[in-house]
Amino acid sequence: MQAEPLLQVSDVVKEFISFIALFLGAGPIGFRYFALRGRSTDTDRAFYDDAARRAAAIGLVGVVIGLVMAWSELPDLAARRHVSAGALLTSDPATMMQFGFLTLALIGYALAALRGALGWPIAAVGVIAGALRLVFLGQWSRLVNPVHSLAAGLWIGTLFVLVVAGLSSLFAHEPRGRRGPIAADMVNNFSPLALSMGGVVVTFGLITAWRHLHVLSNLWSTPYGYALIVKLLLAATVFSLGAWNWRRQRPTLGSEDASISIR
Repeated sequence: MQAEPLLQVSDVVKEFISFIALFLGAGPIGFRYFALRGRSTDTDRAFYDDAARRAAAIGLVGVVIGLVMAWSELPDLAARRHVSAGALLTSDPATMMQFGFLTLALIGYALAALRGALGWPIAAVGVIAGALRLVFLGQWSRLVNPVHSLAAGLWIGTLFVLVVAGLSSLFAHEPRGRRGPIAADMVNNFSPLALSMGGVVVTFGLITAWRHLHVLSNLWSTPYGYALIVKLLLAATVFSLGAWNWRRQRPTLGSEDASISIR
């Protein structure tokens, strides 16, 4: 009889969708509080409002996906704990906080999309506290993966929102002479977040890898090691592109052509 595989294709798909949800949910927070920082003058108000509204819409999509994924996983989680889904949802602190913070983020992004003043702070609390909710349960040893994932979401997710919401809105609302300086401001504001979150991703990724590998030889002799090598190659590609933009593209920003190029 053939042994069951360690992972089903459906497990991989669900994990991937969950990462997408986190990236779409966390990215708008990084975009609003870093990339858009200081862009609130009357001259570019239309751009600022539209970019923030687009970012909130992206966050709303991410949180909705996150809620759907959490809801779909609830029956299996309840079965493993030998309780009903309703009992788990109303008695397990971790599950209650997961849905509570997702709902908070949903409300926050909805208000932000409608230009509500409190929308962004509420969304930020929902997203960040929700990702790190194990802190409130004192489960510090289980925070490595959540911190790793949240940092990746604030890095890659913010970059995605910067392009889709920020630069797209910029080219739609601002005249040619204004686009270059504003694009430069957004990218320069985002750069410290990218560098710091990239460092967190690497640090906590190494901790996670060592917890699974135990010895270095497992890197090239186990299925986990093979998968990790592929992931490291992909991550190295992303870091290389980021380094290129940081060292070569970013210093040229300020003109229309440079804005198009980095986009």
